[in-house]
Amino acid sequence: MRFSLSLTYLFSYNLLQFYGHTWIFTNMTARFLSFGEDAQAGTFYFVGVMMGACQLLSLLELFHIADGLEECRLFPRFMQVMERNVLLFLIISLEEFQSKPVVCVQFYLWNILGLLRYPHELFCLIGTPYFKMLWVHQTLSIPVYLLSAVTEGISIFHMLPYLSESEGMDSVRLKVPASIYMYSLMGWLLLHVLGSSLTVLLLLKERKENLESWNQKLKKD
Repeated sequence: MRFSLSLTYLFSYNLLQFYGHTWIFTNMTARFLSFGEDAQAGTFYFVGVMMGACQLLSLLELFHIADGLEECRLFPRFMQVMERNVLLFLIISLEEFQSKPVVCVQFYLWNILGLLRYPHELFCLIGTPYFKMLWVHQTLSIPVYLLSAVTEGISIFHMLPYLSESEGMDSVRLKVPASIYMYSLMGWLLLHVLGSSLTVLLLLKERKENLESWNQKLKKD
């Protein structure tokens, strides 16, 4: 019974995330095809709530790994989840930052990662995934994550000038002094670079192990 409940829960979670990211990706693409570059300014307004829900929900993935429901390394998932939530709720959610083109690029990259990951997880839950799907997920997720990490760093870097100005605290409507917020972001940027670099190395190692395990399984069969 416990296994059945766990399977049902994980399937529902991954399906919900898949629907959420599909809705965001479809909405953004439709707006871009309809309005061109003008659609960038309204990206956060139209999909920000759904993106926030998906990223908050992704915090559950850390408990999945810690509780043994998922078998994968905790650190890479921790970095990916925390990077997105910190950036989304501390920077992108600020009114002065929402209309920047980098927000649209960042949302697209996050959604591509989600669309690479959650269908693969669904297939793993209901049976053995196809090798091509496994290869695509394990291979394409790494460069997309790397691009996403670079874009996240650029987003943080673009935010610093707002805080370095004398009116920074009023412009971004912070509840803490702008200088403290700025130094915190600079510290997070450093951790982001180090953590993302380590995450890429671990993802490469995980890819190698998973593909080797798959090949060994095929040889036995």
